[in-house]
Amino acid sequence: MVTRGERVGDVTPGQRTPLTKPGSPAESEPGSPAEPGDAGIGWQRPSPRLLRARRIQTGLATVPAALASGLILGIAASPGLGLGTGLGLLAIGLLWERFLARRVAAWGYAERDDDLMVRRGVLIRRQSVIPYGRMQFIDVTAGPVERSLGLATLRMHTAAAASDARIPGLDRAVAAKLRDQLAPLGEARAAGL
Repeated sequence: MVTRGERVGDVTPGQRTPLTKPGSPAESEPGSPAEPGDAGIGWQRPSPRLLRARRIQTGLATVPAALASGLILGIAASPGLGLGTGLGLLAIGLLWERFLARRVAAWGYAERDDDLMVRRGVLIRRQSVIPYGRMQFIDVTAGPVERSLGLATLRMHTAAAASDARIPGLDRAVAAKLRDQLAPLGEARAAGL
């Protein structure tokens, strides 16, 4: 079981170690709201840079859309309509950014002896439990914005078609360590099925 203060090192089946140092931002915060039945689970959070990445992505989508629609409507119809449309789209982008902050804060993951738990969601909370023996392969991906901030997304693939087990916003080194820890555990647990 994961305990605070352990060092990341060699992992043997049945031994779990945390991937972050105590007191780091990615570690579960004692004051974070717990769901029913979560007592004793050491939730870890993605990097705080994930919010910055999501804000950049939102800005890259909102600002050009607001400028283009504002200019097109300003030329085709009236300058007031173009200005109103552009400002309206910017306001929608700002509202979306507030929602993103809550959405990023909702992500968490916890390593347990036999499985990995992932939680997310603001309006609809989703908690997935992925048994190590069911993992088929593990991807580490990073888009241009994530790469520029040193982040990566870890995705676990299982036989279930509806499985969407992913952990976004991990430091690249943490994602690689987690991948390297989960792959042998998945193989060892699958052999015992």
